[in-house]
Amino acid sequence: RASRRAKMAAAAERVPGAAPAGYAALAVKFGPRQRSPHYLLVKEHRVREGSGPAHPPRRTLFVLNVPPYCGPESLSRLFFTCGHVQSVDICDKPEVAEKTDTLKSKFFNPQMTKGFRVAYVVFRSPAGVQAAKALSQRGPLLISTESHPVKTGISKWIASYEASVVDREELKAEVDAFMQDYDKQIAEEEAKAAEEEGVPDEEGWVKVTRKGRKPGLPRTEAANLRVLERERRKRARKELLNFYAWQHRETKREHIAQLRKKFEEDKQRIALMRAQRKFRPY
Repeated sequence: RASRRAKMAAAAERVPGAAPAGYAALAVKFGPRQRSPHYLLVKEHRVREGSGPAHPPRRTLFVLNVPPYCGPESLSRLFFTCGHVQSVDICDKPEVAEKTDTLKSKFFNPQMTKGFRVAYVVFRSPAGVQAAKALSQRGPLLISTESHPVKTGISKWIASYEASVVDREELKAEVDAFMQDYDKQIAEEEAKAAEEEGVPDEEGWVKVTRKGRKPGLPRTEAANLRVLERERRKRARKELLNFYAWQHRETKREHIAQLRKKFEEDKQRIALMRAQRKFRPY
């Protein structure tokens, strides 16, 4: 479904003012000097499975072909003349189901926008959706103004770079808050496990956990590699050495050569010590 909508949006870009069936084409400009307008494709949001509380039916406007530099504030200002805008949700692709995760982080969940996106504009009343669709009959609408400019081009990249610079204090505060929540969750799980220890379940089974100085820990990838390395060394030690007769003879010959070399070195060392010996009565 997402690929089909992307093709429809691309077709609308090739033919100015043309919109697929069921969509209305809104001509917008991001600056007074822009010659050719950009077209947003809008229609009432409808899904077969049923909308969730975030995108209620009859009050949600589905918007296609949203540029990456057009944020929720810009869309809210664009449709405020149609009625009170309750919320604006911009996504990379159309969502079949509602989002269940509410984790939002400024540093660890960056939103990398690489292309055009879709948006869900929720109005307070259903009349706002119909009024937004009627905007296609008007001329190009100006989104970027002097009071509320939309950054594009080099100014957009400069702003993105400045936003990518991490503030150490904010990062530390977010990490500390996350670790506090994590420690609280671990403490609750340990307390729950302590309460359930020794208590049989519905089928009469009692959960037994390992305790002591070295409790059982789940194996990580590094631990698995260490175990494999120990097994490889154990196998190498068990391998037969000097299996063939010629290997046995070569080993004996090398051992005798090493003994002779060491004997000669010892003789030279003893001769040097005797030559340096002096009579010292006191």
